[in-house]
Amino acid sequence: MENLKAEHLGSGREAKHWPKPTLPEYAFIGRSNVGKSSLVNMLAGIHRLARVSTTPGRTRNVEHFKITMPKGKGTDWLLADLPGYGFAKASKAEREIWQHMIRTYLRERENLQCVFVLVDVRLEPQRNDQEMIQWLGTEGIPFVILFTKSDKLKQPAIVSNVALYKRTLKKTWETLPHLIITSSESGKGREEVLEFIADVNGRWGG
Repeated sequence: MENLKAEHLGSGREAKHWPKPTLPEYAFIGRSNVGKSSLVNMLAGIHRLARVSTTPGRTRNVEHFKITMPKGKGTDWLLADLPGYGFAKASKAEREIWQHMIRTYLRERENLQCVFVLVDVRLEPQRNDQEMIQWLGTEGIPFVILFTKSDKLKQPAIVSNVALYKRTLKKTWETLPHLIITSSESGKGREEVLEFIADVNGRWGG
């Protein structure tokens, strides 16, 4: 798929600062330093759409972007870039503010279609990722797991690590969530993610 047109609509911590919920919306969330901004840029095909930083915890608010699809390629949609969790250098008070904001957004954003939970494929299952996944399930919020940084491992290691993740999920999930392996460097997974979004958008009723 060709590059998409994207526009930054604003940044805010409360619903009054967020765009009107007139388009289907997809949220991206993950641990700090999971490669979220790089993945957002790769999906849109636009360098530096989301700010990439070597400093974890750069995203502090809900950052909204409007993604305009090429003519005849489907419904436009909103992308919400959420603050990373697990950022140890932030103060406890700041982390609590982020957590409240994130959970309020995820519970109350009426046009939210799906949450993409980003997980570093190089790591064994992390507790805060598992907690986020379980919370989304408990709340009944649709989500997909995106494994990031697959270019950093050889294929056998990727297969092994994803298999371990599936075994971990099966301890608490009867049916596994949708899983997609991605790489911001190679573009792996881009078409699959965008096709998933296009499929959901096809059922959008407004």
